[in-house]
Amino acid sequence: MIEISVNNAQKTFGFKKVFDGFNLEATTGERIALIGPNGCGKTTLFKIISGEVTLDKGIVSIRRNATIGLLSQIPPKVSDNVTVKDILTKSFEEIFKLERQLREYEEKLSTASPEELNSVIETYSKLQERFMDMGGYEVDEKVSKICNGFKISDDMLDRSFNTLSGGEKTIINLASLIISNPEILLLDEPTNHLDIDTLEWFEQFLTNYKGTIIISSHDRYFLDKVAAKTVLIDKGKDEVYHGNYSYYLEESERRALAEFDEYKNQQKQIEAMKAAVKKLKEWGERGDNPRFFRRAACIERKLEKMELLDRPESKKQLPLGFEINGRSGKDVLVADDLGIIVGDKVILDGADLYLKYGEKVCLMGKNGSGKSTFVKAVLYGNNIYQGEIKIGSNVSIGYIPQEIRFEDENATILDTARKFYDGTETHLRASLAKFLFYGENVFKRVGKLSGGEKVRLKLFELIQKKANLLILDEPTNHIDIDTKEMLEEALSEYQGTLFFISHDRYFINRLAERVVNIEDEKFQQYLGNYDYFKEQKTKKLVPSENISHGRRK
Repeated sequence: MIEISVNNAQKTFGFKKVFDGFNLEATTGERIALIGPNGCGKTTLFKIISGEVTLDKGIVSIRRNATIGLLSQIPPKVSDNVTVKDILTKSFEEIFKLERQLREYEEKLSTASPEELNSVIETYSKLQERFMDMGGYEVDEKVSKICNGFKISDDMLDRSFNTLSGGEKTIINLASLIISNPEILLLDEPTNHLDIDTLEWFEQFLTNYKGTIIISSHDRYFLDKVAAKTVLIDKGKDEVYHGNYSYYLEESERRALAEFDEYKNQQKQIEAMKAAVKKLKEWGERGDNPRFFRRAACIERKLEKMELLDRPESKKQLPLGFEINGRSGKDVLVADDLGIIVGDKVILDGADLYLKYGEKVCLMGKNGSGKSTFVKAVLYGNNIYQGEIKIGSNVSIGYIPQEIRFEDENATILDTARKFYDGTETHLRASLAKFLFYGENVFKRVGKLSGGEKVRLKLFELIQKKANLLILDEPTNHIDIDTKEMLEEALSEYQGTLFFISHDRYFINRLAERVVNIEDEKFQQYLGNYDYFKEQKTKKLVPSENISHGRRK
């Protein structure tokens, strides 16, 4: 059964045409990945389906009486007295109303006269039957299951929703949406702020979900696990791929090559036809024979009627080439018997880590386990740790923090870039254009940039530094899939040492040669990528080489 149908959708905001003949069809139980670069219209499409935005032209059809749940990237505003529990249980208001009526009738049962008793019992029985049909007795179990999956503690339930962080609000809204169990789920970047354990639980939950799901996400591993169909939004139109994200990559490459071959063949045919016209006209002039001119005119008419194919465009590429200005010594970073305490919480206790030149190592751990705290201890020290952290000889560090800020948030992109660029302003602006900062955009204040723009500017800075040790804290946050793939390609060719924190499992698989996971306040290493790490954790085995916490043998 068709749940959602979008036909020939057209939508323009100002001078920007977002949709230009876009189509989408979702049937019962389908799980669809919606992909495309930032700004292509994924969020707008969700708002169109949910009724928040209307089309300029086209038709949107939703199955009659279908319930729709939309997870927005921006949490809704609520009053200060609304608690987390209120948000989670808002879909059960009718059930709670019934429950209150049941309590009232239970009191009436104890006080009713013999004449009223049969009527009260009959009403109570009907209310109770309706309460059961609506799943009233399963509410607590259902809420508890989802709270456990999303790691929502009992302490959090009574907190005011407005006191939560942005990430916490997103998780609560996602949990609330799942609890409400709509027949159509529209999920706009649902994996933001989820740690890997929660992600894996959520993936399993969605694969067992009975309703229709449309997901917009930059998490390629997540899309591979959940989606069975992929829809690319490209220049306002749709391209449908009947498989997950990995299938899309292979099939889009095959289609691109086929389109280019078709284009080349048509160009050859056009050139041959033009050459034939030229020869026929020459022969007609030499022999004064109108028959040659008629044949030439016939070919020219065919050329005029031919539907010309556009040359396939290649993806925009960022010039992400990470060079190094001299290599470091073999020992790049050594942490020995390290202890870190933040407030009353022990982050690390007797932890050891060894990083050698040329390695690509991912630091993992649950949210709050101390990954970023450790990186800050390496970079800044500030007497927040006990034990020893040694930086090797000739090590130069390039760093991208999780929350990117610049020294002067009121400075322009151009002024900020000028501080670390060695070259003329003409060359600087040309280089910034390659990072998609064009024309007047270079005069934007860096404090007003989007998350993706900040990452691009920080990558531009990093490339100029030519550091031989890159420390990256969640570098794929805020950037679209195309940019992630460019970054992966550049980092895979990087000749220096790479030490990075990430929850992006696809990114980890592409780059990590070793995973260091924070477990029981120590560093435990796994000599492989994320899939190897997961396999070892599942088997509950000690890694094959006994270097228990990354200490040198």
